[in-house]
Amino acid sequence: MFGWRGRIGILVPSPNTVMESEFHQMAPKGVAIVTSRMRFPSVTADGIIEMEREVERAARDVADAGVDLIVFGCTIASLYHGAGYDVDLEKKIEAAAHVGVITTAHAVRKALGALGISEIAVATPYPEDMNQRERDFLEQAGFSVRNVKGLGYDKIRYSGMEFSERVYRFAKATAGETTCDGLFISCTDIRTIDVIALLEADLGKPVVSSNQASMWLALEKLGIRVRMPEYGRLMSQSWDY
Repeated sequence: MFGWRGRIGILVPSPNTVMESEFHQMAPKGVAIVTSRMRFPSVTADGIIEMEREVERAARDVADAGVDLIVFGCTIASLYHGAGYDVDLEKKIEAAAHVGVITTAHAVRKALGALGISEIAVATPYPEDMNQRERDFLEQAGFSVRNVKGLGYDKIRYSGMEFSERVYRFAKATAGETTCDGLFISCTDIRTIDVIALLEADLGKPVVSSNQASMWLALEKLGIRVRMPEYGRLMSQSWDY
């Protein structure tokens, strides 16, 4: 049986091509990944509203596969409405699917806290208005955002086409423009897990990404204590609830 150790359901925006692949790459032995999609035409307020209409349907669909946990896999949509929305969204999905839920924004908050990061640089593929939403959310959560830099994409599929090498250079430059004690690479549709350990070595500070944090918290919630330092310091962290 696939997923004999645990089944993680992920809800991804319809154009997303990265989260599934990175989750399958990180998945420990015995952990299965099951996906459901939500229509997300553009990285805009209207696009987020359209996707929100599909959240409950997508959650019920993936719950039919007998998953043990659902991950809402869109960073910007799980923080767009400000402080507390990540947890409110979890409750909404849990009520629809009757399965435990975590959102990417919630996972990122927990990951930054677990690594003791308080002053962060943030690299995103987003346009400036979405970067401001991200800054506001993180600062409301108690983090000092020292720099936010985006690639300016309003179509999510463009970020999924970026090579890891460019992500590395862009993220390193973003962190290098300020004084910070950690770097966050935002968006579940941008490749990160192959360069996180390299960035940590070259920057000398911890790095969190949306997919890495989501997988880390999902495994912690399922009680699967696997250490995978090749995906960064976070994947060697463990803490109790």
